[in-house]
Amino acid sequence: MKLLLTDSGIKNPSIHDALVDLLAKPIAECNALCIPTAMYAQPGGADQAWKLISGQQPLCPMTELGWKSLGVLELTALPSIDEEVWVPLVQETDALLVGGGDPMYLCYWMQQSGLADLLPSLPAVYVGLSAGSMVMTPSIGERFVRWSPPGGGDKTLGIVDFSMFPHLDYPGFLNNTMASAEKWAATMPVRAYATDDQTALKVIDGNVDVVSEGHWKLFAR
Repeated sequence: MKLLLTDSGIKNPSIHDALVDLLAKPIAECNALCIPTAMYAQPGGADQAWKLISGQQPLCPMTELGWKSLGVLELTALPSIDEEVWVPLVQETDALLVGGGDPMYLCYWMQQSGLADLLPSLPAVYVGLSAGSMVMTPSIGERFVRWSPPGGGDKTLGIVDFSMFPHLDYPGFLNNTMASAEKWAATMPVRAYATDDQTALKVIDGNVDVVSEGHWKLFAR
């Protein structure tokens, strides 16, 4: 798999270049699908989903990058649709743009929809934003659990072997300090990255490269 796990989207030239490198062709030649599902589980989610889809969220740029085409894949709708209707579309797309919101809600619907089972075999570049990045880790820690899935817990998809603490030192997020990240990391069973909005993790076949014009920290195990 090829993944670009961002804190806040394609925020700077370094992250943009990393995306183009993963795509192996210009963004203007690529088709993308936007997944806004994670946003619906938080206050104001419908408004935030529209901003993501329409490219009206300058704080978290993803859909407004000049894609050749852009569609919307709503995970909550997929269980009621025959797989032959939507699976070929996912298999043919160049990029999956997975928005932020609630990581546990996103994880639940990735599993319920069947997308989670497809992900390892897809040629598409997976581009996560906040919760869209966290969902690929083995677990997120109780600190980040808001919406609780049936059976509870904090386990996510485990497609990568590390965890993530996003929005490090973000203005207004008073509990997202490095000290808070260190306490969170001490409770996690795997190595973990704390990232700010200028940082992303580029992952190819499990190998991680940090792409950053800001600050970040790896908490090793």
